[in-house]
Amino acid sequence: MIVTIKPSKASGKIQAPPSKSMAHRMLICAALAKGISRIENVAYSEDILATLDCIEAMGAQVKKEDDTVTVTGIGDQKISSPVEFKCRESGSTLRFFIGIAMAVSNESSFYGSEKLLSRPLSVYEDICDRQGIEFLTGDHIHIKGMLKPGDFEVAGNISSQFISGLLFALPLLEKDSHIIFTTAIESASYIQLTLEALSLFGVKASWLDEKTLFVEGGQTYKSREVIVEGDYSNAAFLDVFNTIGGNVAVNGLKEDSGQGDKVYKKFYERLVAGHCKIDISDCPDLGPVLMVVAAANHGATFTGTARLKIKESDRGHVMCDLLSDFGTDTVYEDDKIEVKEGVLKKPDKAVDGHNDHRIVMAAASLLSITGGCLSGYEAVRKSFPDYFDVIKQLGIDIEYNA
Repeated sequence: MIVTIKPSKASGKIQAPPSKSMAHRMLICAALAKGISRIENVAYSEDILATLDCIEAMGAQVKKEDDTVTVTGIGDQKISSPVEFKCRESGSTLRFFIGIAMAVSNESSFYGSEKLLSRPLSVYEDICDRQGIEFLTGDHIHIKGMLKPGDFEVAGNISSQFISGLLFALPLLEKDSHIIFTTAIESASYIQLTLEALSLFGVKASWLDEKTLFVEGGQTYKSREVIVEGDYSNAAFLDVFNTIGGNVAVNGLKEDSGQGDKVYKKFYERLVAGHCKIDISDCPDLGPVLMVVAAANHGATFTGTARLKIKESDRGHVMCDLLSDFGTDTVYEDDKIEVKEGVLKKPDKAVDGHNDHRIVMAAASLLSITGGCLSGYEAVRKSFPDYFDVIKQLGIDIEYNA
């Protein structure tokens, strides 16, 4: 589907969308808890719907009412029959629930899009190989066997989603465990979000030192009533309009939030001030929108970009191609991308969203400067379903094409 965006400026006040990262974590903790939990301020993106599907597949009961989800958790019970987890296109859901499944079920299968199932899972494959758990891949993932407590050595530059999956699972095992990082940790803020969610639901996991997490076994998740905080990751795609001539106030963001993507505000200031060098290894989801700000201002050099390859699209290459459509030159290297300073022009053809929600939102913000068409805009359903309604409300001139 195609949307046409005319040159226009955004202004007004808007509430930040709920944090997808925290909603995933709170819903999962509620599903593992004993009793009934209530989670308020949930946005039903495709990724969150995938997590809700998997929660129900596990045996938890879910009731949705407006933006509130009531979850009756499974508590300490193990699942006797094989479980099918349908993860849609959500990498978080897949990697969280593989860990969880091995703690609550002896046999499970995971389904999702072809792109999702092609994303790296070697961390779990290695763990299963060491523990004698069957891990088969193909048109779906099949796991047979249950996780055993102990020491889990992992590289620090892997996706934090694997670590979170283990952190959800290990408290349910009979004995204590350690997660030991063999290299420097990237995306540490997402690990902290998981630790925060666990704590809210009465589960203890803590750092013994800068490379070792300790998880006590034999714990029980407690039911809770919680509210999902505002999302810095998606707020960045609203606040971006302030870097290109707009006047938008994004409200509802927790100042002391543990979300790593709150760093976008400092990065925007640097990018607007002049050409700078920014390391995005701890906040790869900000990559596309930061490149937008660079292209619209003074250019920039981004390091720590290697992990952009394994997102919903190969975001590094895709953003370089996209910026080229707008007349901006880039230099691509394995772990570095330079965005040159230049003058933005209207693309000659419809910009391709590559079925990637963050690429679509990045392209839309640039099109608000130059005007033009964007194909595949529906990809925003993955994380920010009402994104185009929100920016239209702020004054961006949008026309939906048949």
